[in-house]
Amino acid sequence: MPTNPPPLFELTRATVTKNGRPILDDITLAIHNGEHTAIVGPNGAGKSTLINLLTHQDRAVAHADGSAAVRVLGNDRWNVFELRATLAIVSSDLHHRFVEGNSNGRITGTEAVLSGFFAARGVMKHLEITGEMRDSAARALATMDASQLGGKPMHEMSSGEARRVLIARALVSFPRALVLDEPTTGLDLVARDRCLDLVRRIARTGPTLILVTHHLEEIVPEIERVILLRRGRVAFDGPKAATLTTARLSHVFEAPVAVGREDGYYAATLARFEPAAIRPPTHSQAVRQAGSD
Repeated sequence: MPTNPPPLFELTRATVTKNGRPILDDITLAIHNGEHTAIVGPNGAGKSTLINLLTHQDRAVAHADGSAAVRVLGNDRWNVFELRATLAIVSSDLHHRFVEGNSNGRITGTEAVLSGFFAARGVMKHLEITGEMRDSAARALATMDASQLGGKPMHEMSSGEARRVLIARALVSFPRALVLDEPTTGLDLVARDRCLDLVRRIARTGPTLILVTHHLEEIVPEIERVILLRRGRVAFDGPKAATLTTARLSHVFEAPVAVGREDGYYAATLARFEPAAIRPPTHSQAVRQAGSD
């Protein structure tokens, strides 16, 4: 009989401590292939630490019985560089490294995308880049509406442009999962809207999407599962509509929260205010509205 494939990412009673304090505390969860998931919580809830377990920046406390606390694709040991081609991660730290320069100096958008084939922070001169790789890089940039950025140096790009290039870099090796850590941080309203529309495109046709955020507005409609973290533990885990409620978010953020919903998007504000607008109008909506004024 065929066996079910292992989860993409699995934690079993995983604990991470720093300075004697648990940052993640006895967490158990699994994310399977095709299961678009948002991991939500306030600052300090353990979101970044959870992602750091993938990259070995943080490590879980060993179990006394020798069992694995963390598994990736069914394995409790993995090569971080090889993993980057399977579970691609785009974070503000990656953004900073590419925009500020890397081991090969300042690089262009195309060079940044090509570096994704080698899980490198930049294109190294001794690595052979084939025509097929260049074609794949061009297609990845086109997927992110960033073809025009191929020849532009990363440090000259806007935050929105650089973010689209880095997502293209993550997609160039056809990963099984794409982890987006606070994907719209630093973006203005227009760039945020454009980025989220492209994330929706990825969710419909690309790899499994794992979104890490404390902004409900970033959770695109295609994401159906939400994991809420509070003080290093899983507070709630389930379908989006059942998880993103006033009571549960107020518990997690430890403040009275009002939740709004519109067109499949959610937003949260402190309860003393009216829920904020869910998202700005798209470019096409703005054009139609201007034409009717």
